[in-house]
This record gives sequence, C-alpha cells and structure tokens, in this order.
Amino acid sequence: MKNLKNALLLKQLYQLKQLGYKYTSVTPFQEEEPDLTLPNTLESLKKQAIECHLCDLSKSRQKVVFGEGAVNADLMFLGDMPNNSDDSSGKVFTGRSGDTLTKMIENVLGVSRSDVYITNILKCRAHDTLNPSPAHAHTCHPYLLKQIELIKPKIIIALGETAYHYLTGDNSDISNVRGTLHKQDGYTIVPTYHPNYLLRNPSAKKYVFDDLKNIKELM
Repeated sequence: MKNLKNALLLKQLYQLKQLGYKYTSVTPFQEEEPDLTLPNTLESLKKQAIECHLCDLSKSRQKVVFGEGAVNADLMFLGDMPNNSDDSSGKVFTGRSGDTLTKMIENVLGVSRSDVYITNILKCRAHDTLNPSPAHAHTCHPYLLKQIELIKPKIIIALGETAYHYLTGDNSDISNVRGTLHKQDGYTIVPTYHPNYLLRNPSAKKYVFDDLKNIKELM
C-alpha cells in the first residue's frame, strides 16, 4: 500500500512539473509507527496473546495457552511449549505432565499449585517438533518478559534445557546446570528437569527432589 501511494504521488509530481509548477504543498505518504507497547495487566496481555497471529503457529493451534496461577506469585514455573492436551483445553501443563508438575509443587514444596504461576516459552502448540524453533521462541519472548515484569516472581524454575536456554541465553546441558542458582533482572533462576523427562526417566526424580528442596530453603 505504501509503495502504491508513493508511486501515485510521484506521478502527480511529474504532472505538476510539466504544468510549470516548481513547488507543491503535497506531502509524501508517511506510514504511522505501530504501537509496540504491551498491556500493563495480565488480563489484557492474555487477551492480546489470544488474538496474536505473528507467526505460523497461529494457523495450526486450537487454543492459545497463555499461563495461569497467582498474579503476584513468588514462584514461577517455566516450561517449553504446550502439549496436545494443553492445546485442546487452553490450560497450561495438563495431562500426565501436569500431574507430575502438581506433585512437584504440592508434595515437595508444600504449596498449592494455584499459589504459583505456570507458563511456557511458547504460547501455542508447535506440532511435529520436540523443541520450539528460534523464530517461534523469539516471537513469543516479549509476552514472557511482560508476564515476568507484571508478576514479579522471586524465583523462576526453568523446566528443562529449552526453557533455561531461552530465559538466560546459556546453551549448557541441563544435566550440568540443574539445581544451580542464576540471578537475573531481580529474580533467581533455578533450572531442573522437565516433567516430561521424568516420565521417561523416573530415576531422575531424585535430582528434581533435591533441586526443589533447595528452592524450598530459598523460599
């Protein structure tokens, strides 16, 4: 549209020149700068995310999985992306993975799942892939940063290598960094294994149990 308007304007200027005009009050077409600010409430931010069509995942998703929990939670759990069950329900961490996470929160940390905040790097299901693509992750990244800004968690538990990588920029293997503390932007990041990994590797539960005990001491 911009190119078309400029082409028509250029044609008009040439016509004016042929008629002997040397000056004109016609101003070139200027495209308005888009408003890139994100809403300052979680409810408005969620509404914007639900209406988001910035990447091709919006074409295949059933529902946007924004996140859920206490709006002023001290603890935030961050996964990688919604699963098929999440995609159908619009709720975060459902199914067997969600059951495992709930047990981690309530049985080990001793708090209700509703008292923490849970979300993912991606807000839409990425089909036929085990990991979010960099393009999809970076498209969703502003939503995550705004969620963190609004909730102001003291501790963010990064569930798995992917969540840890996109939150910190560190490509370290999760087995080398799990349980360690990383202070960033006013909060502490603690990486540990993703519930899906625990379902495939039950022996790793003891490591997550140790990580969560350390988190409980921090609380």
